[in-house]
Amino acid sequence: MSEPRGSESTRQLPVIEKTAGKAAENELGQSTSAADYTPLPTLDDAEDGNGRFWSARRIPAAVLALLVLAAAGLLLYDVVAVRADRPAMHWRRSLARELAERPLDDTWVLVGAGVATALGLWLLVLATTPGLRDILTMRRAHPDVRAALHRNAAAMVLRDRAMEVSGVQSVRVRMRRRKADVRAVSHFRELDDVRADLDATLADGVRGLGLVRRPALSVRVARPGRKG
Repeated sequence: MSEPRGSESTRQLPVIEKTAGKAAENELGQSTSAADYTPLPTLDDAEDGNGRFWSARRIPAAVLALLVLAAAGLLLYDVVAVRADRPAMHWRRSLARELAERPLDDTWVLVGAGVATALGLWLLVLATTPGLRDILTMRRAHPDVRAALHRNAAAMVLRDRAMEVSGVQSVRVRMRRRKADVRAVSHFRELDDVRADLDATLADGVRGLGLVRRPALSVRVARPGRKG
């Protein structure tokens, strides 16, 4: 037996209302998003040694070494002169007298202690931080080779990729260590469509950079301002 054809029923699919989104778009003239994407798997996901590059900091090290060498040489010369039955230098006698007579709560003593503390903290920060914040570490394709990409170069690559999207008139990319802020201007097409294409294109561009720590994407699309 076959079912009668007249008994077939139809179901109406739900219609997604976009009135609120259109009203917000017309009111603000922009479309924003924080793009989310899944990075492509790589062979060195579980390997260590892909951290940031450390700055050599040759200039601070050279300045500190010269100061220590000059102070140590001058003090050694004065000690040798005293051992040779010659009077100590005036600056050392004056410094010893000031340290013995001046109270600890004196203004100049506190200022000197503060300067010495600040210099010490600065040296500790230089010794314990890698520096080179404008350099983004890239993933290793070979265990003996390390590569890095400058933030300006990464921003230029993403900008070129964004300009390939239809409807994009201009793009400004600000690349940070953990986030890429993209501000685009679209002169035709729907803003949401342009933003969706930018999300996909820039997510692929970020993956193509080959960075160890892939930055998050923040995409904002707006209409060009009125002239005059």
